[in-house]
Amino acid sequence: MGLAEIKAKTRRLVSDFGLNRRVAWVMAGLTTGLMALAVAGEPLTYQLRFERAGIEAGELWRLASGHLVHLGWRHLWLNVTGLLLIGVLFGQAFTAAAWLLILAGAVVLMDLGFWQSGLEWYVGLSGLLHAGFAAGTLRWISAGLRDGIILGVILVGKLAWEQIVGPMPFSETSAGGPVVVDAHLYGALGGGVVAGLLLGYERWRGRV
Repeated sequence: MGLAEIKAKTRRLVSDFGLNRRVAWVMAGLTTGLMALAVAGEPLTYQLRFERAGIEAGELWRLASGHLVHLGWRHLWLNVTGLLLIGVLFGQAFTAAAWLLILAGAVVLMDLGFWQSGLEWYVGLSGLLHAGFAAGTLRWISAGLRDGIILGVILVGKLAWEQIVGPMPFSETSAGGPVVVDAHLYGALGGGVVAGLLLGYERWRGRV
C-alpha cells in the first residue's frame, strides 16, 4: 500500500468519527471501572494515588493506579466527559493495541516528569486525556484534515497558557482541587511522541 493510499484510507477513517461498538464497549468498561474506584472512597484513593513516599517504599502500583483515581465525583465526571469527547472524535483513529501503546507511553513520561519535578502526589485521568487528544490530533493532521491543524493550535495554546499563567480559569473549581498542569504537558508529549512513532512506522511500511 503506497503513501497516497494510506493517506486516503486514514482520511476516510477519521472523517467518519463516532463511537463504534468496540470503542463504546471499551469506554463503558473503563468508565465503570473508574466509578467503582470512586465508590470505594478516599481510603482506596489514598492507597492507589501517585504518591512519592509510597513509591519510594516499594508501592510501584501507584505509578499506574494514580491515573485512575480522582479527587471526588466532580473530578471524575469532568474526566469522563473528556473521555467521551475523545472517544467520539478520535476513537477510530488508531487500533486498540496502538491506543494502549500511546497511553502506556504517556504514563511513563508523566511518571518520569512527576518524579523529576519532586511532585508529592497526583490523581486523575487528565494527563491521559491530553495524551489521547494529542495523538488523535496528529492522526488528523497526518490525514490532511484541516481541522487537525486547528485542534493542534488549540492544544498548544492551552498547554502554553497553563505553563505560563497557570491552570485554566475555573478548572480548579470544576475539579474540586488543585490542578497539576504539568500532567497535561507530559501527557500530551508522551501521547504525541508515541503517536508520531506509530504514524512514522505506517509511512515506512508504505514504502516497503
